[in-house]
Amino acid sequence: MQRKTSMLVLATVAAASLMVSACERQPSDSSTAQKMGSAADKLADKSAQVATGVATAADDTMITARVKAAILAEPALKSTDISVETKDATVTLTGNVESMDLREKAKQLAATTAGVRGVVDNLVVKATSTS
Repeated sequence: MQRKTSMLVLATVAAASLMVSACERQPSDSSTAQKMGSAADKLADKSAQVATGVATAADDTMITARVKAAILAEPALKSTDISVETKDATVTLTGNVESMDLREKAKQLAATTAGVRGVVDNLVVKATSTS
């Protein structure tokens, strides 16, 4: 993921550099200048969108790692039973827990993790057998 992010940023910067160097040349007429300016503006907008998307994906990955680490650090929670996914800083918890207290603990850990804007609770409390 980190390598893919780096490659996207590098490609965006390279494309922007090529457009800027092309814009520094004097066009033969104003129509060409307008077209080049418009193309440069579109590239800049697209580059900003790509950079924002890459940053968001990286932030989501970091949030997921932090939440998983917090769950791992909690002895009462079985981290293998809880799946953590993050999209646009909203964490979704899915899986099974032994009690309502553990469900609330997992939600609290996620909600208090740096960068989290919201928590979707899809946790299920396992039915206890009374044999």
